[in-house]
Amino acid sequence: MKEILESLEARRELARAGGGAARVAAQHKRGKLTARERIELLLDEGSFEEFDMFVQHRATDFDMDKSHVPGDGVVTGWGTVNGRTVFLFAKDFTVFGGSLSETHAQKITKIQDMALKNRAPIIGLFDAGGARIQEGVAALGGYGEVFQRNVLASGVIPQISVIMGPCAGGDVYSPAMTDFIFMVRDTSYMFVTGPDVVKTVTNESVTAEELGGASVHTTKSSIADKAYDNEVEALLQMRRLIDFLPESNTADVPEIPTFDDGERMDMSLDTLIPQSANKPYDMHELIAKLVDEGDFFEIQEAHARNIITGFARIEGRTVGIVANQPLVLAGVLDADASRKAARFVRFCDCFSIPIITLVDVPGFLPGTAQEYGGLIKHGAKLLFAFAEATVPKVTIITRKAFGGAYDVMASKHLRGDVNYAWPTAQIAVMGAKGAVEIIFRADIGDDDKIATRAKDYEERFLSPFVAAERGYIDEVIMPHATRRRVARALAMLRGKMLENPWKKHDNIPL
Repeated sequence: MKEILESLEARRELARAGGGAARVAAQHKRGKLTARERIELLLDEGSFEEFDMFVQHRATDFDMDKSHVPGDGVVTGWGTVNGRTVFLFAKDFTVFGGSLSETHAQKITKIQDMALKNRAPIIGLFDAGGARIQEGVAALGGYGEVFQRNVLASGVIPQISVIMGPCAGGDVYSPAMTDFIFMVRDTSYMFVTGPDVVKTVTNESVTAEELGGASVHTTKSSIADKAYDNEVEALLQMRRLIDFLPESNTADVPEIPTFDDGERMDMSLDTLIPQSANKPYDMHELIAKLVDEGDFFEIQEAHARNIITGFARIEGRTVGIVANQPLVLAGVLDADASRKAARFVRFCDCFSIPIITLVDVPGFLPGTAQEYGGLIKHGAKLLFAFAEATVPKVTIITRKAFGGAYDVMASKHLRGDVNYAWPTAQIAVMGAKGAVEIIFRADIGDDDKIATRAKDYEERFLSPFVAAERGYIDEVIMPHATRRRVARALAMLRGKMLENPWKKHDNIPL
């Protein structure tokens, strides 16, 4: 019996060693952790339960039958994050470069099936060079099996991808179908075809970082939701994110103890809005003073910065925040901002996370670049997302809500549950000057008359009270009471029941 136990431990040690000491050292030299080190950082200490440690590939071509490493380039299993169950897989770059084989894929699909069956989040840690070429179509078939499960799990359990090294070819499509993608600066990159192929086909000379680094995907392409300076920070932030997310679409939102009083007033908010309607302010200040302990996990903060999205808590319960940012492009909605916010709203709706919308929007961005780029369709995505959402929706208009953008930003007409406005709110088709120059075209050129007309328009229409008179605004509230009013509204809406008409699925304007 002793020999059998020792044999088991020897096998385990061999599997834990991955590609061997030399390859582990090379991994560390690149500034990267091994798959198992990453898992230890991500999960609660001692909670990891590994599956398929001894799995090996079955390929025989190109002398592959002479090269076997237990685990076959991916570590899979489950554990806990702050006591809550998560499933995960971590690609092991020290074993065949983390490349995907038939058995490698089977390990991942097994853990995907378990996560879906047990209704718990799944996290993928990516550090791999794509398909294992020696296996050909068997590897491609493995990718297809993984992709299919990504689709079936979408909207049922949270799926998170963390890119911690190369992620190329077929490997990029699985993260692309997950809910969130995070990267590590300088050591991770994503692309369908690498720099060498790009050079051959298009004659472009480009580095891996320029082609698919974290800076590209967090700012330009919007593929990644956030980038971190190192792997330790990335993994610790994933623990923080998991705390905000429900375990599945049938689980309640997480609730944690808080010492931040839901009735708290903040008198400084009464002076947040500048006297001049054209002067910007930072919407992050309102968010920090509204949510529990100022704790806000922002999503896609480097992309489309004219809108802010992220998770926070009110009275200990998770909420999603969507807010126009007057500091960037005056908070205007453009194609990028509309897509960014629409995806976030749809995620919150999938997982029954209430949405708080903070509105200061002068309209949609005009110009040929936007129109040629499909602003109509992209703007409709945000409109569609808010309109189909059945979760509790609380909206606060702080200043401008002009034109179609007023409707789009979770208005009462899109089934907003509680719609508040500050006394500084301006709700109208457009600003006063533009409006009077259209209504009173004959007076153009008479500056005094135009100024008088504009002042009259402002007093009559650029206030929250016209909308309040029609019930489009439920209440005009004092800014300092915003947290109290939002907390009470969310408490009232906990039992909300709203169902859309049955359909196989919708046809959002993609």
